[in-house]
Amino acid sequence: MLEPKEQLRIIGKGAQDVVNEEELLAKLTRACQSGQGLTIKLGLDPSAPDIHLGHAVVLRKIRQMQDLGHRAVIVIGDFTGRIGDPTGKAKGRAALSEEQVKANALTYCERIFKIVDKDKTEVRFNSQWLAKLTFEEVIRLASVTTVARMLERDDFQNRYRNQIPIGIHEFFYPLMQAYDSVELKADIELGGTDQTFNILMGRTLQKSLGQEQQVALFMPLLEGLDGVEKMSKSLGNYIGVSEPAEVMFKKVMEIPDALIVKYFELCTDEHPDTVDAVRRELEGGANPRDVKYRLAGIITTLYHGQAETEKARAYYDTAFGKKAVPDDIPTQALGEVRVLNDAVPALIALGCVKSRSELLRLIAQGGVQKNGEKLPPDGIDTLLAPGDVLRLGKKRFLRFV
Repeated sequence: MLEPKEQLRIIGKGAQDVVNEEELLAKLTRACQSGQGLTIKLGLDPSAPDIHLGHAVVLRKIRQMQDLGHRAVIVIGDFTGRIGDPTGKAKGRAALSEEQVKANALTYCERIFKIVDKDKTEVRFNSQWLAKLTFEEVIRLASVTTVARMLERDDFQNRYRNQIPIGIHEFFYPLMQAYDSVELKADIELGGTDQTFNILMGRTLQKSLGQEQQVALFMPLLEGLDGVEKMSKSLGNYIGVSEPAEVMFKKVMEIPDALIVKYFELCTDEHPDTVDAVRRELEGGANPRDVKYRLAGIITTLYHGQAETEKARAYYDTAFGKKAVPDDIPTQALGEVRVLNDAVPALIALGCVKSRSELLRLIAQGGVQKNGEKLPPDGIDTLLAPGDVLRLGKKRFLRFV
């Protein structure tokens, strides 16, 4: 194991807050002396199985700690997921069925092992212990906190103020998540800053039951491609960890320059010294595009390996550097298609456009090319022939055969 202060520096890279750092240093010192790694807890509420780089921030941090010699326990909230985490919700959330929870959990497990070390990870389902609690034990847990404390949460405050119902069962969510920490005797729990209340409740419950308190490690929320909103699939500003390598590479190149250092901190496993060097490089006047090009390679390699990343880099250089047509693009048989208007259903089916109106808008904006030539505003009736290549926007290509 690395010495405790060096571990502390790596663990703290990119973190927004650590509660508390002295406790963490003491735990790391003890782990180094005993040779026994710490237990890192991450709770996942399997309500949405798709994972993007925003979700991966805490998973990457876990991987870094695993590489330091610690072990992770991923808690799939199959029991709590049936209630629904009220965090950040303006109204009560519909509970998931047991079948939905299991299906989502399977997808989660498949995708988290693209990031964390499977051999150093234990996956647990919190129904294993929560379903066994007696009503008396639940009441005893509820006595640890107060309604006033629960109403300190912004989401509950807002709903109470606006007379939006709050179910009693929703107060139990942070208590159940906290009990997970007791069951696992967690040394560290990770989460985004939106999970502050729930994770700190774990410290409270551990202390009340005579356990050593877990350290709470909060990672910041990651802005998406727009540079403003939290990365979200619904907002379309996300980079999915399962997206093809060429798509991932291109999307990383689209992040705002102001986020380059943050993405190095949160989306890579680079050492803090490397991140500091990148920061100095940018402050010294380096071309942000060149630094971002390196970042795109590092991130894509983490999820697709070196060989696929080299292909993605070549695709990017060809399509967006040399402005040429990549070799590996989708094809569409002409069939009965004679003009572009006839091809609209195929373009929609292939994901090139969402609708005919989007295609018309792209043409009007000069965003559609045939064989490198922009289509005129009335280009919807452009003739098509075998070998013709359409370019729609910056990154969508289609060859007719």
